[in-house]
Amino acid sequence: MLRGLYDWTLSLAARKSAEWWLAFIAFVESSVFLVPADVLYLPMAVSRPDRAYRYALIATVASVLGGIAGWFIGHYAYDALARPILEFYGKYDEFEALRVSSGIGFIILMLITSGAAHLPPIKVVTILSGVIGVNLLLFIALAIVARGGRFLLLAWLLRRYGEPIREFIEKRLGLIAGAAAAALILLYILVKYAF
Repeated sequence: MLRGLYDWTLSLAARKSAEWWLAFIAFVESSVFLVPADVLYLPMAVSRPDRAYRYALIATVASVLGGIAGWFIGHYAYDALARPILEFYGKYDEFEALRVSSGIGFIILMLITSGAAHLPPIKVVTILSGVIGVNLLLFIALAIVARGGRFLLLAWLLRRYGEPIREFIEKRLGLIAGAAAAALILLYILVKYAF
């Protein structure tokens, strides 16, 4: 099922309506969808490097708007919408553990790591931000930086290095970003509990 969803998302890049699909996927990824917008963004930007920054802007705006929707789901509809979504993806127990131990510093860290490496998935961070009541304006600013930074970095890499970087991004960048995210989490834990 997951591979079919991935292949379907990838097939959208060849359509004339690809920009609309990119906006839609980026929006729903930030609140409920499993497949990251990168699956659509990367082939679009590789095939049209002259539009890589345009696609990055579309993905960023849609992702932030989807993040706001996720925040509202968490803040106003946790039991009615968020909990069933989290249970569907098998993330409810993980989410509850995060909810109990999270504060604004941890949300900031998770937005950065989610923006860099999808760890944790952005939908978890947006819903959690609403549940614990992170200030909406602060959340929006952080989401712009985290998501915009990710898509703009990908645009820059694709414009600078083209097709060869695509394979690297798809296969290795997640590992590197994951290691960096783990290092940031470890640093946060050390600072939080050492002082």
